[in-house]
Amino acid sequence: MKLLKLHSKGIEQLYNRNLYYRRKSTIEKVQRMIEDVRVNGDEAVLKYTRRFDKVKLLAKDLRVSESEISGAFQNISPEFISTLKFVINNVSMFYKKQIKKPACIKSDEGIHLKEEYKPIDTVGVYIPAGTAPLVSSVYMTVIPAQIAGVRRIIIVTPPGKDGRVNPHILAVANLLNVKEVYKIGGAQAIAAMAFGTKIVPKVDKVVGPGNSYVTEAKRQIFGYADIDMLAGPTELVVIANRYSNPDFVVADFESQLEHAGGLSILISTSKQLIRQVRNRVQGGFVIYAKNMEEACEITNKIAPEHLQILTNNPQSVARMIKNAGAIFLGAYSPTPLGDYIAGPSHVLPTLGTARFSSGLSLNDFLKTSHIISYSKKALEKVRESLERVALIEGLVKHAESVNVRFK
Repeated sequence: MKLLKLHSKGIEQLYNRNLYYRRKSTIEKVQRMIEDVRVNGDEAVLKYTRRFDKVKLLAKDLRVSESEISGAFQNISPEFISTLKFVINNVSMFYKKQIKKPACIKSDEGIHLKEEYKPIDTVGVYIPAGTAPLVSSVYMTVIPAQIAGVRRIIIVTPPGKDGRVNPHILAVANLLNVKEVYKIGGAQAIAAMAFGTKIVPKVDKVVGPGNSYVTEAKRQIFGYADIDMLAGPTELVVIANRYSNPDFVVADFESQLEHAGGLSILISTSKQLIRQVRNRVQGGFVIYAKNMEEACEITNKIAPEHLQILTNNPQSVARMIKNAGAIFLGAYSPTPLGDYIAGPSHVLPTLGTARFSSGLSLNDFLKTSHIISYSKKALEKVRESLERVALIEGLVKHAESVNVRFK
């Protein structure tokens, strides 16, 4: 565990960490793959599946069959199914509270203004399954999309060596009534969803976590389809003081370091706690802060994905936090609660982007239309003001489109 000083080069790197995965070689490889899939469709997808997943499939095999989905339940324990139902209920309850009422203004003069929410039509969800199947990412992405009203949701996920999708992923998809699952991973999956192939439908938005190639592919297809975010490896900042339990700090640290490339940072006002944790944890960073104000100032500069406040007064500390994807208060709110069960999605901003972005929500699956309706009386009242602004901008025809209605 590396001890960082406040004005050291190391802590500046934490403040200014960037899209680490954007190596030139990665950008170029992904660019070639995306163009290949755009031009050659399923043929290119199958080629990359053979190359990277070591599985030879035919085009007709890319979509998971209904029999494969139903057969997945043969390898699933009843306890896992009941757990899934419990978690799905938790996540659904949280997102149902986010349903918005449209903003509306009416006047006696005949003005009617409204902001109307409409769901995105088609969403593609990427679910990693390389080193481990991210079962939780299925319900953490699909549920908010469904509650938002998305009509068509597809899942893409890499096949295993046997050419099948992990049965736990299929079980969750089935419980959520997602009918379309495709055996595609990597950048080729993102490209297939962005442009569409004979087998894979073109989607309006791509969401879900992935490795550096998946993330770079999402960056490059943005504009052909929307994306949720550019996510890097998981991150955790723990704020602790002399009242914090060192066993909890160590356990929480190690849970995040379990992820490939995971980053854990302890910020503490207690030198004794820092010594205890450094003696027990191999990875991560530790920063000594002279007081809680300084600890929060450092945290806001880091803008972590996860922030765990293990002090004796977590609420008062949280009030000083401006930048964090998800904040966990107190000794009995460990980060894995957010990863799996609590309710809010674990798809969160990383790499300092919590300064300006948020975790996945209903808003990510909604778009708005502005409805504007004026009566003749209402238009006449604003006619002079509108004409004045239009003429300042040199747009004479804009003014004329109003004036013609009163000739």
